[in-house]
Amino acid sequence: MTHLPVAELHLHLEGTLEPETIFELAERNKITLPYSDVDELKALFEFADLQAFLDLYYANMSTLRTAADFAEMTDAYLTRAAIAGVRHAEVFIDPQAHLLRGIALEEVLEGVTSALDASVANHGMSSGLIVSMLRDQSAESAMNVLDGVIALGTPILGIGLDSAEVGHPPSKFVEVYAKARAEGLHLVAHAGEEGPPEYIWEALDLLGVERIDHGIRCMEDERLVERLTAERVPLTVCPLSNVSLKAIGRLSDHPLESMLRRGLNVSVHSDDPSYFGGYIDDNFREVSDALDLDVDDLVTLARNSVTSSFADDVRKAELLAEIAGAAESL
Repeated sequence: MTHLPVAELHLHLEGTLEPETIFELAERNKITLPYSDVDELKALFEFADLQAFLDLYYANMSTLRTAADFAEMTDAYLTRAAIAGVRHAEVFIDPQAHLLRGIALEEVLEGVTSALDASVANHGMSSGLIVSMLRDQSAESAMNVLDGVIALGTPILGIGLDSAEVGHPPSKFVEVYAKARAEGLHLVAHAGEEGPPEYIWEALDLLGVERIDHGIRCMEDERLVERLTAERVPLTVCPLSNVSLKAIGRLSDHPLESMLRRGLNVSVHSDDPSYFGGYIDDNFREVSDALDLDVDDLVTLARNSVTSSFADDVRKAELLAEIAGAAESL
């Protein structure tokens, strides 16, 4: 399949660390890993649930130490994403996970933003950064990160909410989101992947989010589906991730096609691609095959990704024109 131009809106930079890169960083930063080689590490990429993945995810990001490491990770993602057809990327970073191990906020943000600042020149890709809060950490910790980002003056698009969902409802972070909103930042949150549909309601009504990351469990609540459809709330779905983390049994059982048929504003993204079997082009290809999506479906997913982005109107118009042109060759 010819790659359609797309916007990637649900991508965790730490989840793009390939096994080979993890070992390179470990050697550079004199860190001893609990696995002897790449094959042994890859053998661990079978996850019983979200928490099993997170345990490995946080262990591997311990190899990131300097601004240069974060820049290298970010540029490697941009390079691969450009090959996949990504023309605009809004990426997540988890500062708390690095602060907890003694890495300064400045190191994290300087490294990531230096690569993003060069994304147009180096990759023909517009981009932006979303600072995600770990929902299994305290609201006070999240507020401290937000304050730190604001004090540094780092240009970010907005804030997000991720990590272990069950038992950590969006309502925990009402004050953090209220402050971010007052600062003029965009608001997104993971909800309704492992957590119940009620978490989606909370993210919308209590946090005031503009996008729901994942959101697949909305299909369990008819009233919620009707609201999401009527309000055109973007849902950034990650099919390969959902299967890898056992939120969905098989790709052929994924609700994406049903979500499309119901008119939900759904788009496809790669989440943590080095762990879940592929980047955004892989997600498009595999879900298309598994659900027998047609060209019109794929074009709709691509268009939804652009219209759901925080790019300005001029950039959106450019990207929609690119999609229209590419669609003619499919």
